[in-house]
Formats: sequence, C-alpha cells, structure tokens
Amino acid sequence: MNGQTRIVNLDSMSENFEKLASLPITVESYELEERDREFGDFTRPSTIVHLRGAGEEGVGEDVVYDVLDHIAHRDAGPVHDWSGASTLGEFCELAGERDLFPGAPPERDFSRHYRRWAFESAALDLALHQQGVPLHEALGIEMKPVTFVCSTRLGSFGDDSKSNTEPLTKRLAKYPGLRFKLDPENDWDADLIAEIAELAPVDILDLKGHYRGTPVDVEIDAELYRAVAEAFPGAYLEDAWFDEQTRPVLEPIWDRCTWDAPLHSLDDVKALEHKPKAINSKPSRFGSLDEVLSVYEHCDAEGIEVYGGGQGELGVGREQIQYLASLFHPDTPNDIAPSGYNDPAVPDGLAESPLGPDPAPAGFRWAV
Repeated sequence: MNGQTRIVNLDSMSENFEKLASLPITVESYELEERDREFGDFTRPSTIVHLRGAGEEGVGEDVVYDVLDHIAHRDAGPVHDWSGASTLGEFCELAGERDLFPGAPPERDFSRHYRRWAFESAALDLALHQQGVPLHEALGIEMKPVTFVCSTRLGSFGDDSKSNTEPLTKRLAKYPGLRFKLDPENDWDADLIAEIAELAPVDILDLKGHYRGTPVDVEIDAELYRAVAEAFPGAYLEDAWFDEQTRPVLEPIWDRCTWDAPLHSLDDVKALEHKPKAINSKPSRFGSLDEVLSVYEHCDAEGIEVYGGGQGELGVGREQIQYLASLFHPDTPNDIAPSGYNDPAVPDGLAESPLGPDPAPAGFRWAV
C-alpha cells in the first residue's frame, strides 16, 4: 500500500458496517498470544490477536479448532504489515484479501473465516479505542441484558462412555435457574430422554446433522429426531439433516428447525429451502464484520429470530459475542454463557442469566 489510498465500496456495505467503516485506525504492530486449554484428553486451542497502534491496543480471538493451525500461525509470527490501512473499512478489506494462514493451508477451509474474524474484531476494538468510544455508542444502539443458555454434552469426546445426566445435575445444583442447549446422541434411549425432560429446561437441541469427520458427529437417526422433538416440544431443532427418513418427521414441525453449521454467509441464509423462524449466528463462522452485520440486518427485516452461538472461546472472543447479543438479539436463547459454565468443575459465583451488559468505556469488549 505505502501511501496509496484504498477505495472502499460503501454501496455494498450493511448499514451498521457503514457507520464503522470510516473509523480511523493506526496499526503499528501486532502480537499473537497462546491461550490453549486442556479439558481432559481434549485440547481447545485459542490464540489472542493483539493489534497495537497510537498507544492503544485492540484484541480479538482466533477460535480455529485445529491445534496445528494455531502452532503454525504462532511460529510464523507477525508476518503481515497492516500499516497501509487508515480506516477500519480498509483494514477489513485487507483482511479479506490476505492469506492469514502463512506457510500452509488450514486443516479445514472454513477456518479462514474464524481467523479473519479474529483480526477484524481486534481491529474494531483498536479503532474504537483510538477514538475513545464504545461500540454501542458508535452504532447508536442501546445495550440490553442478555438471556443465555448453557451448552453441554452428556457424553465424552473420543470414547464409548454412555451419556448421563451428571453434567446437568452438577450445574443445576449451583444454578437452579439455568437453561440448556443439548446435543442429542445416538445412545439416548427413551429412559434417558424422559429423565432429561424431567430434570432440565431445554431450549435448543443441536442435532449436528451437518457435521462430518469431527469428534461430535452423530449418526442420522429419524427415530432419535422424533423422540427428542416430542419430549421437548418447546425446543428448537438445530441442524437437522433432511433425507427421505427424517423429512416426514421434520416437515410437520418445520418452524422449529434452525440452522448453524451450514451458514457461512448471508447468501447461505437466503439459500435455505424455507425461510427459517430462527438461526444461530456465530460471528466467527461468518468471518467478516460486514457479513455479520448484514446477517443481522437481513434477519431483522425478514422477521427471522437470531440467537448467538459460541465456539468454545477462552478469552475476549466470548465477551465480544455477548456484546453483539446485547445489541442485536438479547432476548433469545443465546448459547453464549460465561465460559465458566463449560468448565467441568462448574465454578461458584458465575453470572446468571440475564447477563447485564458491562461495556468498557471504549472499544469492543467488557469493562472487566
């Protein structure tokens, strides 16, 4: 770039991104911080992106799931020069043009969205800090308390352990008002389903019908779909797989079917077979700030409910998705509980739903 001015097409932007794109930004350097955490035999990798300039710092979180992708990124170090961007819009355009996986392609191509979100969210935080304003003021949107649910598995990763209700009872013992998003698994029999229905309020059942080659794959089972749909009549059915066996079960309750994993763009939302009643919006899955805000605007215009989803964030990324929920979808069953709810130890003193907004005086994160 070196002195050249980038032309950013304002006509193609979402209305809210247009409010942000002209924010001045100065990026002088950046640093990558390891934030991995071990959960038994499972490692959740995380890398915090620190963008620095003009005496301020902006942060974002890379939630790519593959450990080797994180190691390669950290080993490569800060290879990109962002100084050519003078506005947030220019930075985001650069982020979309550059290969953010130096040295080797990612294990999964959709991880490119996750890393782009890490850099763009850090840039948003930095630009706002440099201007001394918080995101909600820059957008002119009132923040509201955020309703959230806790997402937890009743089985274990990578072994043949039977599902059981202990993860629910442990959490409800400390937080009796907690509501849940659960992943029905192939070993859920009628007795277990009845026990769960008696024990816990469930707002979302993630059927994971679009996952392939992951530790959380579930074999498509029309009878499992039927059983959980009947046992939890008020719950959304997320990411069901439609085929000749499951379609007769699902079509009569189409308005309960919501989507997550297949959605990586606004075009994906528009291309769904039927307009959904609701979708799960994971900002990192959409990748760019403009795309995320475009999805919010489209869903608002079309009467589609949005509920937030997490990616197992271990740092500032969790605060940032809570921040967005407080602006755009505070009253839905947001799967963005404070990270402590995902800790097997279930710590004391966690914030309960609804989560009161606590924005920092400037930037895109909470005050604490």
